[in-house]
Amino acid sequence: MAGVSDAGPDATISLIMRDIDQNKLDVALTRTENLLRLYPNFRLAHLIRGDLLLARTQALTTFGNASNAPADRLADLRDEAVMRLRGYKNRPAKDAVPRYLLQMREDQNHAIVVDTQQSRLYLYRNDKGRPIFVADWYISQGKAGAEKQREGDNKTPVGVYQVTGVMPPEKIGDFYGKRAFPLNYPNEWDKMQGRNGHGIWLHGVPKDTFARPPKASEGCVVLANQDLDALSSYLQIGVTPVIISNGVEWLSLDDWQNERTALNKEIESWRADWESRDINKYLDHYSDRFRSGNQNREAWGKQKRDVATGKSWIKVDVRNLSVLRNPGKEDLVMVSFEQDYRSSNLSNVAKKRQYWAKEGGRWKIIYEGTL
Repeated sequence: MAGVSDAGPDATISLIMRDIDQNKLDVALTRTENLLRLYPNFRLAHLIRGDLLLARTQALTTFGNASNAPADRLADLRDEAVMRLRGYKNRPAKDAVPRYLLQMREDQNHAIVVDTQQSRLYLYRNDKGRPIFVADWYISQGKAGAEKQREGDNKTPVGVYQVTGVMPPEKIGDFYGKRAFPLNYPNEWDKMQGRNGHGIWLHGVPKDTFARPPKASEGCVVLANQDLDALSSYLQIGVTPVIISNGVEWLSLDDWQNERTALNKEIESWRADWESRDINKYLDHYSDRFRSGNQNREAWGKQKRDVATGKSWIKVDVRNLSVLRNPGKEDLVMVSFEQDYRSSNLSNVAKKRQYWAKEGGRWKIIYEGTL
């Protein structure tokens, strides 16, 4: 898989480690010094250079042989080295796609998938609905790991989110780098699960820092400033989906297409049953645990029955469909679309969002609301 990361520091670190394994220490040192010319504040590269210089006079016993270095900083750099190498070497196969990007809207030019287990962010391009790999970068996550539940738990959320804005450096301060992109955590599903908190961003690092350890933020996803610069040009405010997973599931193109087709068939069946004015068939698509604002399934059904009695025909068009699978433990997808509703006595257009969950082997709607 080729991409921006192939020319980045992780590729060079991988080559340096290969040189060290092959006892080509002079070659490794040259690569490291070239890396430092490009990234003078890359602390991990400085540590590797120190080891290589020390190796000229004594045998190396571990990674980071500086005897007077603070133990916590050495541990952070060792963790960073492990995650960079693991993430770079374990990138998905060329014909694999993330399970979550089942269907992107036409105007969603790109999507982001974050893997907290690999400390990696993947960028995909929307090629007529099929996700095509563009690039990947090393990232830092929350100090306490992933699966955020509450304010102040120092965890990064897992779910389907969206970039909602951009904050310039003069507004956020140097600690967060050149800019920050807020995400819409908590989303509707998070709120239904009782999760809370705020201020989850994609952001950079201070000017004097190249990168942070794998677990270093209060819940945000953090990139090196140069990587955030590269990523920024692909982001569309209010449009680009950001899916954060604690271990990405990868599918073959055939399996991805089968899952996408099955879900689209369920959505089309829901639309057609609504249009048919057979309220029993329409409501059969809704879960017993369905919620929409203050309405449960019973109240929702009563409202739909009352409305349907006064209509002689209904037409429903679903446009700009987006189907994004939630990376949590439950079989859950977020469905967004533009709904063009016409009937014998009312017409309107609205942007809608639904969450569908699998119950007893069948997809059912557990949330519906207007955006």
